[in-house]
Amino acid sequence: MLATLPMSIAGSSWLLWYLDFDLSVAVAVGLIALAKVAVEIGVIMLVYLNQYRDDYLESAILHGSVTEEGLRQAVNQGALQRLRPIVMTMAANTAGLLPIMYGHGTGSEVMQRIAAPMIGGMISTFVLTLLVLSAVYLVWQKWLLRGEIQT
Repeated sequence: MLATLPMSIAGSSWLLWYLDFDLSVAVAVGLIALAKVAVEIGVIMLVYLNQYRDDYLESAILHGSVTEEGLRQAVNQGALQRLRPIVMTMAANTAGLLPIMYGHGTGSEVMQRIAAPMIGGMISTFVLTLLVLSAVYLVWQKWLLRGEIQT
């Protein structure tokens, strides 16, 4: 789960660098809010990956053949089940923060520094959660499966 944090911070750092924002208390508040969303998305993704893996292993053991291809399909199905909710979360957060980023007026400079890390981090968290987290989970489960078969 903690793997989602460095990727989200990387995305927010890139956007902060691009916008030429310095690290401040407001940026730190944005990073804390981003960390909550990133970990929440990662936890929900892992719950679904575990659920589909368990369902596959249960049915495969009953039929007597646990394969790496079947495990890959189970992980893909679990990731696909989370695709729409993750996209909706990212889109809603980003769409809600974009007016803050482009707003002008009293307090807009502070609010922009809170919104910027969240927007940049949400984009990189989206990529990490859907692609990298699923791939790492599959490699880890294949490694565990090979260990169980050999013993």
